[in-house]
Amino acid sequence: MLDPVAVAIDGGADHTDAVAVARDGTVRARSAGPGCSPRLLGVVDATAVVDHAVQDLLARLADVGTPVAVHTYVSGVNSADDAASFRARLASAPWAPEDPAMLVVAGDMPALLHSGTDAPDAVAVCCGTGINALGVRAGGRAVTFRAMGPLTGDWGGGWELGQQAMWHAARAVDGRGPATSLVAAIPEVFGMHTLSEVVSALQQDRMPHASLRLLCPSIMRGADAADQVCGELLDRQAAEIVTMAVTVLRRLDLPDAAVPVVLGGGVITAGNERLTRGILAGMIERAPHAMPTIPTVSPIAGAGVLAVGAIGGNSSERARVRDWFTRMDSTGR
Repeated sequence: MLDPVAVAIDGGADHTDAVAVARDGTVRARSAGPGCSPRLLGVVDATAVVDHAVQDLLARLADVGTPVAVHTYVSGVNSADDAASFRARLASAPWAPEDPAMLVVAGDMPALLHSGTDAPDAVAVCCGTGINALGVRAGGRAVTFRAMGPLTGDWGGGWELGQQAMWHAARAVDGRGPATSLVAAIPEVFGMHTLSEVVSALQQDRMPHASLRLLCPSIMRGADAADQVCGELLDRQAAEIVTMAVTVLRRLDLPDAAVPVVLGGGVITAGNERLTRGILAGMIERAPHAMPTIPTVSPIAGAGVLAVGAIGGNSSERARVRDWFTRMDSTGR
């Protein structure tokens, strides 16, 4: 008899992580691949990455047939329409669960949230390529944002920070703004000699605008070296992360509650001291009872927790998934 498993996917701009998990919380297989954000690739190419990840997992498990559940949490799936179009393509895959309700597609926020907590009242803020937040309350109430960048009132994430770095560097070159190390650092990141070359590459579509997210490490190094422009960008990012968390707490009627606030995404987990310090100081000032935490495991652990729960796993079996990732992520095995 074939062993029933669930598949969990966490997909971002730069990577896709996938696991097959049994109902008792045992992780049967893990696979990794390139990013699958539909905002960067489009739905067709993004779902192809997911399909390849699932096929790779199942190829490693000879005793497994069709997964009983597939939970897919993907950065850039920011609305019901996004989820529906993504899910429609996955539903035709040969591995799609027999029960259509067991094929779940959502943004990446639930995976991040459950990588850090199982509390019924909780908040997560992700600052990666983009920025978003999710808050949940016992009983099913939830609050999130559309997360489409400036069009929906958002500020921050790697892409936005990269655009801001370009803006400040251009003004430094032509004299409208203060000097900044970004003038030299930006061309170096892209293997060019001048900022003008970078601008031309972007303008002529020889380089995708999403590549600007790669400038985040340069901003952080600049801030560490007392570059005023870089430091102020990180301070603004910290303030926006706090604003998102506090806003969600307020909208859930939890402004003074001792609620876990899970912080994740590549910008936060890069571990820049100034950014982390700014986030924690802001949380203490504006939501002193909240409990901010940066998980020690990657969001795929939260995706696995949700998938195990969907196929009947109890609290200890769900915790087993997170414990497995805690061991693996700490040892590198």
